[in-house]
Amino acid sequence: MFAVYATAPSPDDPLAALEIGERPEPEVPDGWVAVSVKAASLNMHDLWTLRGVGIKAERFPMILGCDGAGVLADGTEVVLHSVIGDPAWTGDETLDPTRTLLTEKHQGSFADTVIVPARNALPKPAGLSFAEAACMGTAWLTAYRMLFVKSGLRPGQTMLVQGASGGVSTALIELGKAAGLRVWVTGRTEEKRALATELGAHAVFESGARLPEKVDGVFETVGKATWSHSMRALKPGGIIVVSGSTSGPDPSADLQRLFFLQLRVVGSTMGTREELADLLAFCDTAGIKPRIGAEMPFKQARDGFQQMLDGETAGKIVFTS
Repeated sequence: MFAVYATAPSPDDPLAALEIGERPEPEVPDGWVAVSVKAASLNMHDLWTLRGVGIKAERFPMILGCDGAGVLADGTEVVLHSVIGDPAWTGDETLDPTRTLLTEKHQGSFADTVIVPARNALPKPAGLSFAEAACMGTAWLTAYRMLFVKSGLRPGQTMLVQGASGGVSTALIELGKAAGLRVWVTGRTEEKRALATELGAHAVFESGARLPEKVDGVFETVGKATWSHSMRALKPGGIIVVSGSTSGPDPSADLQRLFFLQLRVVGSTMGTREELADLLAFCDTAGIKPRIGAEMPFKQARDGFQQMLDGETAGKIVFTS
């Protein structure tokens, strides 16, 4: 079958490990289903896989793609939940120490066919196209959990999103606006800030700019480059929710500010199957659709990877069959 895959870890030149071609058809074990992929979205996790982060060397070659949407053999349209845990685990599967994402242990969704446990294929809402639904399983689920499960923010409070154009950031803007929060966003360029405004942000600022007032919560995917600004932006008792560190994982903790103002820092990773079901229902009910910055066939996947590597995103990058 046709697939986009990584041949071996390439830490310094990730695209050197990217291949587009034929891979064996997967076998479907008991309790799993085969999904004919119609669309799949690109995530930063795919670049980390090419670099060999979060995956053992013996797992290569590995088909890339954490999430997607497609069709079961009986014609049911589905969205993929990419967190795969121990079947014996009960409770929040993101806390299962043996859980993995697609592309870490199991082959990913950038292919004609992907196999997943039957519970990981959720019904696709009719109001979402395959391309839109393909954005939900990783970036949008991460944003949903950050905002509605981890932050504790209420409608009417002010949230700051660091970074205006990535998949998680654009999802946070749309979800926060729909939920009645005041959404502020930072962006490195005028184009990125304009995108945030278009998506519904109430105010946009240059990266690191002094804000007109302190905020209730900050949503961090950038890391080292924005951390100091995030800490300074918070009201006493405020919260930073972190789900990524694209600019580096090791900023100054600023512990004096942390304890004196009783700030809170909370980590967040992906989300549960139930949270994905709630997210899909919320988007369907509220009429929310993800911003797709670029859509291209799988055969042009290298162009999409290059855009993400260069930071030239304006919403989600989606590949289609």
